[in-house]
Amino acid sequence: MTNASRTYGRRDSILFVVCVVLAFVAQFLPEHLRDPFTAALRHTVLAPLVALQHDAELTRQAWLTREAHITARDSVELQAMTLDALNAENDRLRKTLQLGARLKWGFVPAEALEGRDIGEEYTVTLSAGANAGVRVFSPVVAPEGLAGMVKKVDPTMSIAIVWAHPDFRVSAMAEDGSAFGIVAAHEGSDPERYLLEMRGVPVRSTLKPGTLIVSSGLGSTFPRGIPVGTVLGELKTSELWARTYLLRPAVMPQDMSTVMILLPQRTVAGVDGVWQSGRGTDAAVKAIVAAGDSLERAARLARGDTARADTTVRSFVAAAARRDTVRRVRRDTLPHALRDAARPAVHADSARPMPDTTHRAPAPATPTTTPPDSGTRHAP
Repeated sequence: MTNASRTYGRRDSILFVVCVVLAFVAQFLPEHLRDPFTAALRHTVLAPLVALQHDAELTRQAWLTREAHITARDSVELQAMTLDALNAENDRLRKTLQLGARLKWGFVPAEALEGRDIGEEYTVTLSAGANAGVRVFSPVVAPEGLAGMVKKVDPTMSIAIVWAHPDFRVSAMAEDGSAFGIVAAHEGSDPERYLLEMRGVPVRSTLKPGTLIVSSGLGSTFPRGIPVGTVLGELKTSELWARTYLLRPAVMPQDMSTVMILLPQRTVAGVDGVWQSGRGTDAAVKAIVAAGDSLERAARLARGDTARADTTVRSFVAAAARRDTVRRVRRDTLPHALRDAARPAVHADSARPMPDTTHRAPAPATPTTTPPDSGTRHAP
């Protein structure tokens, strides 16, 4: 073992000395001989060392770019996580812009900041105040419908109560005007706390689930036609003279980021056609479809009546043909004597006698007289 290690040690020493000598020789060689010599060394003796150097350089570059790759990946993941929120915010802003285009005038856009203190769960702070024309009791609306009402006004900001506030009230009616009532917050437990009640509806008025409830315009606080909610069902109460219905609000809490405050002039002028445009189109489409269905049913009934009439006529014709056939068969199969015996009975039942067909002697001819005309006279 010792001899083998010594042998390998001497061999390494000899190789080292040879390499040093070759390096010095290459250093002092002329340039036209140095380049081919060094190239031959790189491709033969120094090839493993060159490969190790290349791998080491790649490893160094990978470590240097690792941090940049991790940062880019994290930024992409963060953007993907916030993409839904950005899309929702953009969609919300588009709807708000469309609402402003339909209103055209008499409104102030505002950003709503929710209150975080105790007792402010159902109030929002608006970024517009008296300097922009906002007044107390100004309606606060969103693209979906009624959101609340301004309660307090400062020069640059205002406080508004939303529909879930215990003090919120609005006179409302069914979209077709068939029922009226007062809409207030539903005093229930979560999550029913964020629902509405339509109280004081007359007993004779029945609202089906899905009926749209809008502001009635009574009381001059909210203009007529702002969507308030949709009927979910009837609540059983002890009142015998009125009904109470549970409503789903038109504006949900997550839709309160950007709102519009209606100015007093716009409240007086009204908001006709602002929220009813889409529903009007849907109603027109439904009416057209219903008209087409009624026409189709009428055509089917007409085709059915014609078919029944044709069937009736065919049955009558067939019955008449059967009766004629039976009569011919009976007449042909009866003996001649029975036919002659049966004739008097038939003649007796008839209104006038049938002519006698027996052979008789011809009657003597009687002189015929020429009927008088306007130019000839006959002697008496």
